[in-house]
Amino acid sequence: MGSGHFATVIVSGGDAVSPFTTPAQSCAGGLAAGSTDTALREALLSAGHEVYTAPANAGPGAVTSDPGFAGFSLAPPQLPADLTVDCVGPIDAAGESLAAFLDFLCEEFAITDIALVAHSMGGLFSRAAIRILASHGHPLAVRSLVTIGTPWQGGFAAEYANGHLPLSAAADPGTRTIMQRFAELERSTSTGAAEQLTATFLMEPEGWNARQAGVLDSIPVTLIGGYFFSTSMGTTAVYPHDGLVTLESALATDLAENVLPLRETTTFDDVHSIFFADQFDLPWTRALTWDPAVHAAVHNALSLA
Repeated sequence: MGSGHFATVIVSGGDAVSPFTTPAQSCAGGLAAGSTDTALREALLSAGHEVYTAPANAGPGAVTSDPGFAGFSLAPPQLPADLTVDCVGPIDAAGESLAAFLDFLCEEFAITDIALVAHSMGGLFSRAAIRILASHGHPLAVRSLVTIGTPWQGGFAAEYANGHLPLSAAADPGTRTIMQRFAELERSTSTGAAEQLTATFLMEPEGWNARQAGVLDSIPVTLIGGYFFSTSMGTTAVYPHDGLVTLESALATDLAENVLPLRETTTFDDVHSIFFADQFDLPWTRALTWDPAVHAAVHNALSLA
């Protein structure tokens, strides 16, 4: 863990509005740290970790509340736009904001060593931030990275939305509905994120993943994936998946060793988020960041950092 002041930072994913919280301050209204981070934050705090959550907004600008499903209000003092991740924008732009936020933590809280715990696209944002900090010679030490349902190799719903995968690739009506709703969401809110969740952008020989070679050379990575939709009737481009990300993508099965040299993987019979749990009449504890078994796996990974 090193000899410095160590903290854990939770990073939410695409289209997930999240507040800035500290170990001592969170939202007094709604969910204490937003739909993605609340249960995970509480579990890690209870296990003795010093936990901060990175602010994220669905578009440019600071975040103060989320009036939507499983949202939050009465947040502690929030941070300016340049320290807030635009969770529907391009990956590298989100990484710039996240890197600035991590620098803020160093300056304001004297943090020298961190572990990043990232859900969904937050894993890609985190990788971009790690690269940016390193390129600037920043002294912050990233001791480990945990990704939860991160689309390392892209997302099948994004492939459909961008015309690269037919709707018929889905063998069940629930998955087809997810794909169609994702396409609608991309048209209405995305300003870069969804377009970059394709194999064309991420997995081509000169694509985004290839350009991250070397970034994680000394950083152990734990990859957690969900497989609630495990039917074998459909194509492997879709199944098994957690509602949004295939297990193959979440576990970065096809990534080269020079991109991801230090990896551990684990899987759970969960859906991607509480939005999917709600849609399919599941308890929220069947969502990846709300599952106590996932919390235990994250705690174990952090204990080794």
